[in-house]
Amino acid sequence: MRFLPFFLSLTLAGLAALPLRADVPEAVNKVILPDLAAFTQATEGLARTASQGCDAQALKAPWNAAFDAWLKVQHFRMGPFEEGGRGLAIAFWPDPKATGARQMRALLAAQDPQFVTPEGAARLSIAARGLYGLSTLIWQAPQGDYACKLRAALADNLVRMAQAMEDGWRGGFAEQLLDPGADGHTLYLTQDEARQALFTQLIAGLEFNADQRLGRPLGSFDHPRPNRAEAIAEGRSLRNVTLSLRALKTLSDALAQGLGATPQTDAAFAHALQLAGDLDDPVFAGVETPASRLRIEILQQAVRDIRAKATGEIGALLGVSTGFNSADGD
Repeated sequence: MRFLPFFLSLTLAGLAALPLRADVPEAVNKVILPDLAAFTQATEGLARTASQGCDAQALKAPWNAAFDAWLKVQHFRMGPFEEGGRGLAIAFWPDPKATGARQMRALLAAQDPQFVTPEGAARLSIAARGLYGLSTLIWQAPQGDYACKLRAALADNLVRMAQAMEDGWRGGFAEQLLDPGADGHTLYLTQDEARQALFTQLIAGLEFNADQRLGRPLGSFDHPRPNRAEAIAEGRSLRNVTLSLRALKTLSDALAQGLGATPQTDAAFAHALQLAGDLDDPVFAGVETPASRLRIEILQQAVRDIRAKATGEIGALLGVSTGFNSADGD
């Protein structure tokens, strides 16, 4: 028994030396919640500008700032994001049939007064609302009092959706991830389930960039589709890929925090971001010419390589199975 204190001291020293599992708390408290707050603040700035006058040009900078902030949280397609189709209403893309633009033209033609209040704007379809609904009203810049009021109403509705999403996370959903299986926390029953839910968002975000943001304009070699790129009018198709990858890298780092090094994943992110930085093609118009198309295809492959490396490295650190379908959300 005289050896027990010595044994305990060695045991406690060994436990103290173990890395803290900071993965989910790091992601929730240092990435998700601050970025949700930043998105809410950016939408408030946009709404404030929209309420101060009818100059559509003045809204371009705050709209871009709001979109930049959105790209930091867009991949968290879970909980408050999905309630009431909120995420789709914030940014309805892809929109293969141009439903949003068509509905906006009909709305401007009808000039129905019920839709130029925040409450009325909330009753519009998800295709006509959010960042893309506002984009049509800003970049096409329709004139008149109705268009002016509609811009303000949609901007205010965007604030309400951003705030509701942030409140949903702070008001209970974050705790479902931070303390899974606790009394009343039934969405995730174990820490492994919470880790897998966040890891799924990382992988799904990478797939969205490869398959949608890059894959849609690439089309096929015989039939490239440059008109299918995201945010062409705003000139930010490539910017969206770059900012999304940076945000996903931040999430990747948070999930691996305290668990171990991820050199292959880090190198894959760095490679893809370097390729994006060297690509002088803001809206992927180069998909129609062989040399430029090849560079976009290489970028797409680099994004897919991040997915493969993250699945192997971060998935192993988290103890997460790679047999799930990331498109299924959580």
